[in-house]
Amino acid sequence: MAADEIRAEAQGSAPVPLSVLDLVMVSSGRTATDALRTSVKLARLAESRGFHRYWVAEHHSMPGVASSSPAVILAHLAAHTERVRLGSGGVMLPNHAPLVIAEQFGTLEAMAPGRIDLGLGRAPGTDGATAAALRRTDHLNEGADDFPEQLAELTRFLDDDFPDGHPYRRIHAIPGPIQATTPGGVQSPHRPPIWLLGSSGFSARLAGMLGLPFAFAHHFSARNTVPALDLYRESFRPSAVLDRPYALIGVSALATDEEKEARRQVLSGALSMIRLRTGRPGLIPTPEETEAYEFSALEREFADSWLADVVHGTPDEVRAGLDDLQKRTGADELMITSNAPGMEVRLRSFELIADAYGLPTV
Repeated sequence: MAADEIRAEAQGSAPVPLSVLDLVMVSSGRTATDALRTSVKLARLAESRGFHRYWVAEHHSMPGVASSSPAVILAHLAAHTERVRLGSGGVMLPNHAPLVIAEQFGTLEAMAPGRIDLGLGRAPGTDGATAAALRRTDHLNEGADDFPEQLAELTRFLDDDFPDGHPYRRIHAIPGPIQATTPGGVQSPHRPPIWLLGSSGFSARLAGMLGLPFAFAHHFSARNTVPALDLYRESFRPSAVLDRPYALIGVSALATDEEKEARRQVLSGALSMIRLRTGRPGLIPTPEETEAYEFSALEREFADSWLADVVHGTPDEVRAGLDDLQKRTGADELMITSNAPGMEVRLRSFELIADAYGLPTV
């Protein structure tokens, strides 16, 4: 696998490549259809303004997040874009059979050759009861503990290289490499590169040991960012995939024309997170609903702490915040997710960030 399917070049005056993470958020007064239409608009914007990749994340049983089926969404986005890399940020491997993931992403690769990423996580992407329903078992720790073995199995399905004598030797993920060795067959030279995702040290160490690219969820685990990236780099062993570490971090950022409006918008995201953390998940509240909400002292403290890790303000302020974050972490790529309920506000934010860095209009 060529490293250029992983590494990217910075555009404009950005210190590193910029990418987009889409949670397909559904705000109050909007439908999942509205959210998915916005995702198409945002993916097209990302492609036209030089953002390198566009990922969607797997979440379940959250009314405000419509990304329960990343492969389905990516297929839709592939039909509406031509150049931007598309991927999962991520698929939660313990929720699925490795063969199914190999088939889904082999199909995506056939739809959009050379521009599909397969990001994998080991968390459930939901609460314990929903995870049990997904996995058909109450023994949830087993899935997380078996992650390295599941990853190895998935990789062998993608490469079609189970050894002789293995029970899966004659099972093939299709579309996949077996089609190239079938009489008359021709197969794409591309295979979706695997990324490991994490918010702690486990996946950081595993990604380093396997020589894989690593994506860290700074946007909801900021205190662990630098330790995890250090662990990844210390653990890194060169592989056929990478000769040196490559790490991106997900970061919440919102740019508006006025700093006060940015704070007003992102506070809705903080309230949504408070509700999620206290077992009351719902649609993303509007700024008006958030302004009418009476925060308790403890909730206000949480919101302030949460917003301290959201880069928000005017375009110049957001650029300065992203530049500082990149310097502090040494991240090779920044993947931006927009923490605001308004669809037009999110689209405008990415335009403003692109303008702030002088990203090209393609």
